[in-house]
Amino acid sequence: MSKTLEDVKLQDGTLIRHKMAGYEGRIEGITEIKTCFTEGGSLLARPTSGHAFQYRVVVAGESARRIAPAEDLEILEGIAEVVCPACRYAFRNKPGVENKPGGRCTCGGWICPACLACQGTHDQTDKSAAPVCVKQRSRQTRKLAARKRLRGD
Repeated sequence: MSKTLEDVKLQDGTLIRHKMAGYEGRIEGITEIKTCFTEGGSLLARPTSGHAFQYRVVVAGESARRIAPAEDLEILEGIAEVVCPACRYAFRNKPGVENKPGGRCTCGGWICPACLACQGTHDQTDKSAAPVCVKQRSRQTRKLAARKRLRGD
């Protein structure tokens, strides 16, 4: 049995597009205030919706959040399970987060929270080769320096 969008709660940071209004944004929580509920892109005159909540959406360049039900949203980039090719650590990605563990590197790969490697950026068989991604090297250097400070070296 497959789950529909209404059965699954979308995670914060999920990139979405509104099917009717066409705006794109990221999920930033939920609201249970029924007077704010919308349907088809417009505010409900009488909140008779059977939903317990609707999603708050952050749109770039707008100060106010938009509210939309799950059935009005199309997922562009959602939370997914990612396996690091370097250390085989499985983690959940964080869409919209840049240059941080679980987020996207500037080169486009996901960053592993365990080893800070970009997903799919270097060959696993050649351990002596320098990483392809320059940002990956700087992240790993910072991690190594933090470890040395903790040990007192």
